[in-house]
Amino acid sequence: MKGRKIEYMRKKYHKIIAASLSVVLLSGLLAGCGNKTVDQDTDKKEITVMIPEWGAPDDELLDQFEEETGIYVTVNEVSWDDIRDKITIAASGGSAVADVVEVDWSWVGEFHAADWLEPLKLDKEDTKDMPTLETFTVDGEVLAVPYANDFRLSYYNKEQYEKAGIEKEPETWDEVFEQAKQIKKKGICEYPFVMALNAEESAATSLMWLSYTMNGVVFNEDGTLNKESVLSALEFEKKLIDEELIDSADKSSSGMDAYRRILSGNASFMTGPTSFVARSNDEEQCSVVGQILPILVPGKDGKSEHTMPLPEAIGVTKFSKNKEAASTFVKWYTSKEIQKELFERNSTIPTHNTVLEELIESGKMINTGDMLEEAKKIASPFPNGVPSYYAEMSHAIYNAVNKMATDVISPEEAFEEMNKVVKELAVNK
Repeated sequence: MKGRKIEYMRKKYHKIIAASLSVVLLSGLLAGCGNKTVDQDTDKKEITVMIPEWGAPDDELLDQFEEETGIYVTVNEVSWDDIRDKITIAASGGSAVADVVEVDWSWVGEFHAADWLEPLKLDKEDTKDMPTLETFTVDGEVLAVPYANDFRLSYYNKEQYEKAGIEKEPETWDEVFEQAKQIKKKGICEYPFVMALNAEESAATSLMWLSYTMNGVVFNEDGTLNKESVLSALEFEKKLIDEELIDSADKSSSGMDAYRRILSGNASFMTGPTSFVARSNDEEQCSVVGQILPILVPGKDGKSEHTMPLPEAIGVTKFSKNKEAASTFVKWYTSKEIQKELFERNSTIPTHNTVLEELIESGKMINTGDMLEEAKKIASPFPNGVPSYYAEMSHAIYNAVNKMATDVISPEEAFEEMNKVVKELAVNK
């Protein structure tokens, strides 16, 4: 990546010098040669890609792409938090911050409403093999293609459960609650359950996936919150808090820090990112390697019929002047072969289920438990796609959740607070 970055900065510097020199040269040429023009290389194709560091292809992959297509790629690594703002500022002014850009699942509604993404065409085989693609499809148009998979998967510490006399993994959320109480009572783990409760995005998505897996619905067809489902999820969270099954630190720590408790043996059960399949097998990150098993997410009467995806994608900006080349890169970077390479190089979870299955069966991904089976249950909880006002909605949800977690308001009041905002947003969309 360093090589391409250096090249990018050199190009910017050289362009400034070239711009100055060209004025002098052009003047001389026009004066000495009449109507004679300067030959230019118009065949060379170049594109820029803006993506977070952890999603960026390395120089070897970029060289491979250039050799295959003749397209030179400059990668601009930008922090995930800053990318959305940069895209918004550039697009609002009618320009492209890059030809290809990172598209988080939560941004797609906003970008679609603003018409900032160029629709892409994919083979039917690819669309069937990538269930997370549904999140980036609006009104039948694919606006971005996922390159990094993430969906909610449950994990439990089998050894801790067995010490508590629990022989089977939990099938329902009620069982999760009762088993957590048993583990705590026997002094095996003081805070057995993990839940993101801080006033940040992870608390909003946690409430969504809990409502979705528990009751099969989060939002009504008109975009408003389903009261029965969301309120029952809030009440479940509050019950866990009141029974002191969740560490009070989860109310103020980041979602990722809360999730990491299971890696240290300070939690027995959680539902969280798929990245913890690898994390739980890494001795540098996990002190209880071999004890944590990935399992299907519980549901109301048995295992949940679906899980919520939170993938990362790339798309072509509407203002790109190199749309064809940019589209070629998107399709290449999200192809099955490159997905295998990305796993090998960056531990990126494939979005193609067939690639995920191949990596598991070949033994390249280990101790994956029910990961593949859960991947086949991926479905979006948004009946009409991710709304354009998602950011405002998420803000209202996680603030209400945090107030409830810190005993400022009740679950009923938390629902009413978030629902008021969501209703207004849905009506005025």
